[in-house]
Parts: sequence; structure tokens; C-alpha cells
Amino acid sequence: MALFGKKNKEEKTTSCCCGGNCDSESMAKAETAKTEGAGIKVLGTGCAKCNALEAATKAALEKLGMDTTIDHVTDFSQIAAYGVMTTPALVVDGKVVSYGKVLKTDEVVKLLQKARG
Repeated sequence: MALFGKKNKEEKTTSCCCGGNCDSESMAKAETAKTEGAGIKVLGTGCAKCNALEAATKAALEKLGMDTTIDHVTDFSQIAAYGVMTTPALVVDGKVVSYGKVLKTDEVVKLLQKARG
């Protein structure tokens, strides 16, 4: 029973960002997924805000005439490998360019132009 901040002796506390589900193998896999496949990624759990950012990014790509696929990353260990703690986030060529808010199409266009020159 955990009343008033008292914890049961059987409860374990973990210092891991994902509640103890990561080990060296899964973190190594997340790091390689982060570095390979430069492109555009939307990081998020698949909520409405993440889907809205993905839609805005698709519209921005069409507006710029770019034919690039968008990867939607939902695995928390892969998201954490980017150092992102608030989603949705937008990653362009391995670099996080936005996190924690839904961007409008024009904002995504500016970020893509800046990132890709």
C-alpha cells in the first residue's frame, strides 16, 4: 500500500526511461535504427497530434515537390534514442528539428528548406 508516499517493500523503483524494458540489445538496436535510413521521420505514439504532424509533413513534401517517404516511429526506445521526451517530433536526416508541438504545413516547409538547403 502506498499511502502518503510510503512504498511497499516489494515495489521496485527503476531509473530507466522506459520503466525497465530496455536492455543493451534493444538500446543498440534503437541507435542503429536512428543512424541508418536518413530521411524524414515522425516520432510519436500514433495519437491524433502525431498523425496531424505526419499529414502536415506529407502536404509540405507535396508542396516542395519532394518524393520522400515518411517513417512513423512508435517504438519508445527508438524515440528515446533521439533524446525526445515530448512528442510529436519531426526528424529530418537524423536531426530532430521540432518536438512537442503540431506544426502547420508552412512551418514544415520552412524547416525542410532549412534542413535540406
